[in-house]
Amino acid sequence: MTDRWAQAEARFRQREAERKYRRDDRAWERSRRTAPTPVADDPEWDGDPDPGWDPYEDDDTAVIPRYVDDDEYIDEDEYEYDDEPEPAPEPRSRARTRAGTRPAPRRGGRAAARRAREQEQGGRRKWLWAAAAVVLVLVIGAGVYKLVNRYTPPEDFAGPGGAPVVVQVAAGDTAAEIAGSMAEAGVVASSDAFYEAAVQNEGMSSVQPGYYAIPERSPARDAVAALIAPESRVGNLVISEGRQLHDQHDVNTGARKEGIYTKIATASCVGADAQRRCVTYEQLEEAGAGTDLAALGVPEWAMDAVRQVPDRRRQLEGLIAAGSWDFDPNSSAQEILRKLVSESAASYESTGLLQSGSANGLSPYQTLIGASLVEREALPQDMSKVARVILNRLEVDQPLQFDSTVNYALDKTELATTDADRAQTTPWNTYAMAGLPATPIAAPSIGALQAMEKPEPGDWLYFVTVDQQGTTLFTQSYNEHLQNIELALESGILDSGR
Repeated sequence: MTDRWAQAEARFRQREAERKYRRDDRAWERSRRTAPTPVADDPEWDGDPDPGWDPYEDDDTAVIPRYVDDDEYIDEDEYEYDDEPEPAPEPRSRARTRAGTRPAPRRGGRAAARRAREQEQGGRRKWLWAAAAVVLVLVIGAGVYKLVNRYTPPEDFAGPGGAPVVVQVAAGDTAAEIAGSMAEAGVVASSDAFYEAAVQNEGMSSVQPGYYAIPERSPARDAVAALIAPESRVGNLVISEGRQLHDQHDVNTGARKEGIYTKIATASCVGADAQRRCVTYEQLEEAGAGTDLAALGVPEWAMDAVRQVPDRRRQLEGLIAAGSWDFDPNSSAQEILRKLVSESAASYESTGLLQSGSANGLSPYQTLIGASLVEREALPQDMSKVARVILNRLEVDQPLQFDSTVNYALDKTELATTDADRAQTTPWNTYAMAGLPATPIAAPSIGALQAMEKPEPGDWLYFVTVDQQGTTLFTQSYNEHLQNIELALESGILDSGR
């Protein structure tokens, strides 16, 4: 192998090939065919024009060693020895190689690569430093912004506030969300100002979902104070159990018992004095008598029965449930009624009203009517028994004969009724007819509705309250019932003011 390398070195000296020249076998063969006879001074030439051997035959490397003259200094550190071969130059004949000028040795390979890497790394470092500088500027800028804004108070109105604006506080709203609503409505100049004032006021924890009238363009501190003030709450309606749509008056005292329409009108008022605006009782009564029942929120299960109501002014009776309700006071009378009726229907349905027919044999609307009778006739502890009396009488087609149904159509009412009152034939007077009234006679409580949905088992047909404490006696016997009535008369509970 050593001799072969020596022979290859001699050949390479004569050819003066470039560094790392990789032999192209086909080009080499062509070169050999066209090469002149070796010169006589070739120490390996024996005079034979075709020596018949190839110094690279059976060689275990295809790379020709690089030749360096003895008098030429080449720094080996400057050379790079690549594993990947360079593209082979076009082959030259041996004669041309010998006759031509030897190419200068390739310098600076490894140094050039090192310099290239250093330049590349330097460029990368410059880019990284530039990126780091940009990030640093952004961080410093953000810090300065926060520092400046920390000591710069948020935008706020100087006051005083203007006309009231209605703002809704939804269930689950945070102080930040309320602040956003206040700013959007023009109550405060910025949500930040309201938020800072809100978190410093302990009264914010008592704010309930609903609608509030707050003066526009208010200083944030004043807006928070207005929000937690009870008088700022608008559109909030509390309907007691047994309340009717229209006002009634007590026979004995003349006191007015406000109906649901009156309460809605009062809750709808916003502002004071000349700026005060409300939905009126008359507007509500007119809207409630409308023929577009869907626009009033009447549920499907009550639609057919409501269409048959003989007095349109009373067609929504019982469809607005007892409880606490919120509505937007900026809404029209029809919109307010639709909200209250639809939400009440959902409340009724949650008790199982739509499935109650399997237990009481009534439609959902009939069950609602029965529940209103139970509400007006019984105390909570007796509601289930009174519901059973209603069902037992309907089953035998016996008139219900409830004084509450007589009073419903009267402007002046009392617990007892007169013979003249009971003699009046109306769609609601159960003394004058058998069966249920044409509509509910009041807003039933959930307890009364549940009692009517699942009455207590029993055979009672009669009941009467016998004292001022509300003691009520039930019986299946009419004679016993007459005796119980005597007890009620003795206590004075059935005395009439007329």
